[in-house]
Amino acid sequence: MIRNLDMALIRTFVAVADKASMTAAANALHLTQGAVSQQVKRLEETLGSSLFERDRRGLRLTRAGEQLFGRAKRLLGLNDEIWAEMAGAVVAGRVRLGVPYDLVGTVLAPVLKAYANAYPQVEISLVCASSPELTAALAAGTIDLAVIEERVGSTEGECLAIDRLVWVGAKGGVARAKRPLPVSMVADTCAFRPAVLMALNEHGLEWRTVFENGNIDATTATVRSDLAVTTWLASAVPGDLDILSDPALPALPNFAINLHLPGHDVGSAAREFARYIRDGLARSRQAA
Repeated sequence: MIRNLDMALIRTFVAVADKASMTAAANALHLTQGAVSQQVKRLEETLGSSLFERDRRGLRLTRAGEQLFGRAKRLLGLNDEIWAEMAGAVVAGRVRLGVPYDLVGTVLAPVLKAYANAYPQVEISLVCASSPELTAALAAGTIDLAVIEERVGSTEGECLAIDRLVWVGAKGGVARAKRPLPVSMVADTCAFRPAVLMALNEHGLEWRTVFENGNIDATTATVRSDLAVTTWLASAVPGDLDILSDPALPALPNFAINLHLPGHDVGSAAREFARYIRDGLARSRQAA
């Protein structure tokens, strides 16, 4: 027997999973908390599985909930895309996207191109900055959505990918062996900086800063010239540089690439941009 999922229940489930809170989901969906709770319960009864459990931080997905979550988001995206196309809705206006320096020309480049081609009537403004600066800009309302690099853990955003933070140097370079270790970072507000410095200090490795002024091209040139090493997410490392596997260098933690949208209602241009980013990173992970 063919059975159909109720899209309203799926939308409520995704909102609760994103917010990790019935109350926050209710506010986002303009429903009462009781209505949200009942819809989640109905979906659990339909699927015959518990989707959430509560811990000290709030609600978290069960194994069944995690299995449903990714597919549910894709299902919602397809549902909304069909409605927009069939209704002849035109996505236009302006959208301001915040992106870290290291991702704009690598991981997100195909997404930006695809979105611009699909919605030529949207005026795109890119704001490149460090992740902490982008978080502040989103809170201030100067950007409409942001891709932010954060330590793996609790986040107010939506985790799109988890990647290794790696040491990077020139191919066949010697900077990695110099002491103090010459380290180049894009900016002193870099999201990686606290984790990198903590790893260096705990490893007892003496280091010095070579370059740090917010310019990704200059940082890359510094590393290519073998004047210093740097740290990047593995997926963002340029092909002409080496990921260093050196036991003398300390291990680095994983980082998450998270999608952040403001708490208030999001316009259609930003909502579609978020969908393109979400789908684009999902495809890149599958290709890898």
